[in-house]
Amino acid sequence: MKKIGFLGMGVMGLPMASNIVKGTGQSILGFDVAEAQREAFRQAGGTPVDDPVKIYKTCDVILQMLPTHAIIINSVEQAIRYGKAGNIIVDLSSTAPDIIQDLYEKTAAAGMYLLDSPVSGGNPMAIEGTLAIMTGGDRDAFDAVEPILKYMGHPVYTGGAASGDITKLVNNLAAGAMLVAYCEAYAFAAKAGIDLQTTFDATRCGFVGGPLYDNKIPMIIRRDYTPGARVAVHRKDILNVKHYAHKLGVDLPMGDVVLQVMDWMNDNGHIDEDQAAMVKYYEDKMDVTVGSNTWESPSPARLQ
Repeated sequence: MKKIGFLGMGVMGLPMASNIVKGTGQSILGFDVAEAQREAFRQAGGTPVDDPVKIYKTCDVILQMLPTHAIIINSVEQAIRYGKAGNIIVDLSSTAPDIIQDLYEKTAAAGMYLLDSPVSGGNPMAIEGTLAIMTGGDRDAFDAVEPILKYMGHPVYTGGAASGDITKLVNNLAAGAMLVAYCEAYAFAAKAGIDLQTTFDATRCGFVGGPLYDNKIPMIIRRDYTPGARVAVHRKDILNVKHYAHKLGVDLPMGDVVLQVMDWMNDNGHIDEDQAAMVKYYEDKMDVTVGSNTWESPSPARLQ
C-alpha cells in the first residue's frame, strides 16, 4: 500500500486531506505551517507532522495544495532532494504552466513523477469531495493515483505535463468573467431598486443558473464575504492566464476586465475576501449598496 502525505491544509487543503483519510482508512501524514490546521487534521483522523521533510522522506505519493509559486517550487525541489525514485508528486495548486514544465523535467531526471492536478469548486465542494480535478502528466502516474484523487472529487486526465494547469486557466478565466458579470448585474439590480432575492429566485433556474450562481449570489445578497475562495488566489490564476497568453501572442479582453476588478480589490484592501466581494467594485462605481447582512438564507426546501 502506498504511503500518502499531504502538504498545505488551508481552507481547501484541510477538507481535501480529510476526505483522503476517510476514503482510504489509512494513516495519512499531513503538514501545514499553522499548528491549528495540523490539530484539525488530527481531529479528522490524520497524522500531522511538524516537519515536511518527514513526508518527503517517507511517502510514496506526495500531494500538495500550496499558495504561491515560490512555496510550490521549494516543495517539489525538497521532494526531489529527500525522496526516492518512483515517487509521485501531485501538485493540486494552481501553478503557471511554464513553472510546471520546468519542475516536471527536474522530477523526471530524478526518476520521479510530477502531476499538475489543479482543482475547482471552492471550499464547499472540497468539503463534499466533489471537486473538479484536472490532471496532466504521465498517464501511468495518473492511473496509479486516480483512486486517491477520487476521494476528493472527479479527476479527468487532460494530457501531458502542464495540460492540467492550462485547463484550470481556461476554467478560471471563464469563472472570473462570470463572477464579475454576476457582481455587475446585481449592482445594477440594486441601483434599479428591484428586490435581489426575487431576482435570484426568478433567474436561478434559467441559463444563468448553476453551481457558481447558487453559491455566490446568496453571499452577495447577504453581504457575506467569508472566503470560500479568495480573490487573491483567483487573481493569481488570472495573472497566470495573462502571462501564458503573452507567450502565445494573443489578447484576452475579458481577462483584462476581470484583472481590472481584481486589481481594484487588491488596491482597496479586499483581496483576501471571497470572490463575491468583487461586488464592492461596482458599489463604488455605481454609488449603491448591494444586499443586506440582515438577509436570511432561504430554507433548503425553497431552493428545490
